[in-house]
Order: sequence, then structure tokens, then C-alpha cells
Amino acid sequence: MLYQLYETQRSLMEPFSDLARSAAKVYANPLSWLGQNPFAQRISAGYDLMHRLGKDYEKPEFGLRTVEVDGVAVAIHERIEINKSFCELRRFKRFSDDPATLDKLKEQPAVLIVAPLSGHYATLLRDTVKTMLKDHKVYITDWKNARLIPLSEGEFSLDDYVNYVQEFIRHLQGIYGNCHVVSVCQPTVPVLAAVSLMASRGEETPLTMTMMGGPIDARKSPTAVNNLAMNKSHDWFEHNVIYRVPSTFPGAGRRVYPGFLQHSGFVAMNPSNHAKSHYDYFQDLIKGDGASTEAHRKFYDEYNAVLDMDADYYLDTIRVVFQDFSLVNGTWDVKNADGEIERVRPQDIKKTALFSIEGELDDISGSGQTEAVHSICSGVTASEQRHLEVKGAGHYGIFSGRRWREVVYPQVKSFILQHQPKKAARRKTSTRK
Repeated sequence: MLYQLYETQRSLMEPFSDLARSAAKVYANPLSWLGQNPFAQRISAGYDLMHRLGKDYEKPEFGLRTVEVDGVAVAIHERIEINKSFCELRRFKRFSDDPATLDKLKEQPAVLIVAPLSGHYATLLRDTVKTMLKDHKVYITDWKNARLIPLSEGEFSLDDYVNYVQEFIRHLQGIYGNCHVVSVCQPTVPVLAAVSLMASRGEETPLTMTMMGGPIDARKSPTAVNNLAMNKSHDWFEHNVIYRVPSTFPGAGRRVYPGFLQHSGFVAMNPSNHAKSHYDYFQDLIKGDGASTEAHRKFYDEYNAVLDMDADYYLDTIRVVFQDFSLVNGTWDVKNADGEIERVRPQDIKKTALFSIEGELDDISGSGQTEAVHSICSGVTASEQRHLEVKGAGHYGIFSGRRWREVVYPQVKSFILQHQPKKAARRKTSTRK
């Protein structure tokens, strides 16, 4: 019922939001008689803010058209490599007519970035992708909004997530011989499970795993997010945050953790910061500070765009990661694509180098949670393991923004390059990479 009430409210608000946008434009136009009002700029700012507070935020685009490689502009073609029921493996294919640049692109490492399925879209990692495209062939997991997936596609569990990651890794290995994996936040756990299972079967595992700000061991330095998951029962989550998708969407009837509830939780963590940000936006509109207002819009266009998660996946994650701590306790069993049950054994990983990264001020995944990967991957020699704590960085700062680009990325690039064979196997030679 809550989901239906929310959608009803949103539908009722939509025309008022559109009207506020139109009014903002009219008052901002100096050629209109309303725009000549001495308070026109302030009134326009108020209507603009009203529009943004009431509008519906859709999935943003990555919008990456070019990237500069050693001073040469390289064109980017974004395409779907594999289309699964709940995820698209998205590739950012690079094109160049410069022979020297083309040769360089061909030899660069292939990287699978596993984006979080925890409320926001994969576009939250736009800066991560854009930065890595300078030196890597980049693929990313682009998770779909569960409310848009018909019930006929079945359910989606944490086990399915693990199986997806294995399929994507094998896909890159089939093209390039092998690959590197970067996981950001929530996927550190299923990525480690996927590689562990591959190692246990004797399959070839990725050359490196870079794990950034994830809850490998959520018992360490628990944050407010961890405490909520730990202190409420599994039944509490099922009865209080799981709802069925309304009939107005393709996924009607699907049990989900709705995006609007997740967004409310995000805002509730720092309400004063968001209130101040919107007030500053209002003041910047009055002052005509175009750069600041555009930065605000870009951030909240991304931050306010949320997706629904399938209930099975969400509840599995609560139980496995935050309540039973199955990964670090060695008790996690995963059902593979053939329906067989396999035990996750991180100690079986021996040929994949590990790099863990944490933010000093991370309020999502606390200090030591990601670094815990090293103690449970006992089969990886110490010389093949590295840890980085980024001073002054919060959760988002380790994969987006100045600290990511200037502090974190150079070390990630170096780590990957250190473990990249001089000539990676390729399925075929092409003039496009």
C-alpha cells in the first residue's frame, strides 16, 4: 500500500512541478513583463527550487563521448555487451585514427568494474569510468531497476548476482585472455565470492581484484548503516521495507525494496547537509552563479535517481553480509547456475593479487571492513597484497572526485599494470579498442 500511496502522491505533484519549472523560466526572462519585477530573480529561484524538489528523477546517462589519451582525443562508443534479465554488461569501446594511440590502446589492460546494486544507478561511478578509460579497456555492470522487470523474468538473489559476476569475468577472459576486476562498495562481497568459487573449481581467476570501501567484514568499526542491519531482525526488514510494484510499471507485482525508501534513508543520514545544499542553491540562483548551480544540479540529478532492488537479493544481502557474516565465518553456500550448492572459500584464491582501499572518513563502510579481505584470502602471498587508506576521504571520495583522481587512481593504475602481462591474449586484432 505504501508504494501505491507514494506513486499517487508523485503523480499528483508532477503537474505542479512542471508548472513551477515554467514559472521559473518566465520570471528569469528579462523580456517578459514578469521578468521585469524587482523580485523576479528571487521568485524564479523559488520556483526553480520547488521544481527540483518535486520532480521525478530518471536514470542518468553516462554521457562519456571522448577521453584524452596522452593528449589525443579518443572517441567513446557505449554499447551493451551482454544483456541479462537484471543487468547489462556495458562496454565503453574506444576508437582512434592515430596509429600510435591505437597501438597503445590495444595493449592496455581490460577491467571489469562491478558497480553497486544498492539504490543508485551505475552512473554514480561515471568519474571512475572516465578516469580509467585513459589507460584501460573498461566494462561495467549496469544494474536494472527491478520495477521495470516483468515477473516472467523470475526472481533475483544474491546467488544470481555472484553467478552474473562469474559470467562477466569469463566473457572478458574469452576476449583478452584475462582481466582485472574493480568492485566499489557493496559488490566487494559477491565479487570475492565469485572469484573464490572460480578458484575452488580450478578455473582461471582474474589477474587482480581491487576492492574499494566494501563490507567484507561488517563487524569491524560498524557504521550507522551496519548497525541498522545488525540490530533489526530479518523478519523486520521483510515486513517493513519490502513492497510490491504497483500495476503502472512493467514489474507489477514484483516484491522489491523501493528506491524512494532507500532515498529517504540516504537523506536521513545527513539531513542538515542536504538542507544547507538546497539553500545554497537558492542563493546561487539569486546571485546568478551559473557554475555553482550547475554543479548542484548535476550532483542531485545523480543522487536523487534511485532504483528498486529485488526483495530476494536485498534480504539475502542483509542476512549474509550484515547478520550472519557468512563470508568471514566461512559458512556461505552459493547455488550456482546449474543449481548446485558450493561453499565459498576465499582461501582457495592463489593467483589473484589483492588491493583494498578505504576512506579515512567513510561513514558507509567503516575502517577495517575492506582490509579484512587480506586475512581471509590466506592463499595469496603477502607480496601480492596491498592496502591503502585515503586520508581525509569519505565513502564517495575514494572513487569519485579529486582524491580519487589524484591519490587513489595512480595507485590503482600502477597495481593493475604491475600484474598485466606484457602482451595479453586477444581474440582478434582490430582497429577499434
